[in-house]
Amino acid sequence: MPTISVFYGIVIRMFARDHPPPHFHVRYGEHRARVSIRSGELLDGPLPARVERLVRQWASLRASELEHNWRLIEQGEQPIQIEGLS
Repeated sequence: MPTISVFYGIVIRMFARDHPPPHFHVRYGEHRARVSIRSGELLDGPLPARVERLVRQWASLRASELEHNWRLIEQGEQPIQIEGLS
């Protein structure tokens, strides 16, 4: 599963040929979650409130890049790296 971004200890990944709806995976310490690309909502898995806010902010800023990555993955290609929050 390619890592597409890392910031503040938050690791963002996308699985090759993953299932709909379009989403990405978040790992923060022992926490794991899936997040909708379109809404920024958690699909499953809890995250600490601060981390969830940061992930939502990042996803909002990077929505077009996340959607592009999802299309690449659907075509069997590798996703691109996306800049994290600074």
